[in-house]
Amino acid sequence: MDKPLAWCHGEIKSPPFTQTARLGAGLLLRRLQQGENLGMPHSRPMPALGQRCHELHVRDQNKSWRIIYRIDEDAIVVIEVFSKTTQQLPEDIIQTCQNRLRRYDREK
Repeated sequence: MDKPLAWCHGEIKSPPFTQTARLGAGLLLRRLQQGENLGMPHSRPMPALGQRCHELHVRDQNKSWRIIYRIDEDAIVVIEVFSKTTQQLPEDIIQTCQNRLRRYDREK
């Protein structure tokens, strides 16, 4: 059985994503829902955010999108969607993701 997506924040729609990037992101999320473990170049672990947290890479025409997610037993939790402009994950994104995960876990 496929895991549902649980959205803490953000969405994947055109615009700002191009249609091609939106479809690519959707396909990658679908593979995660079906239990596939994605590695580079599509996804990489994000231990700074917590266990089972990852960063999904989606290339667009002029942007590089990131979808921060966590693989839970019962769902794929989408924590944040943003356009990445620097090499390192900005500290404010890290704090926002950690706060959203705490809130998600409390409400679960």
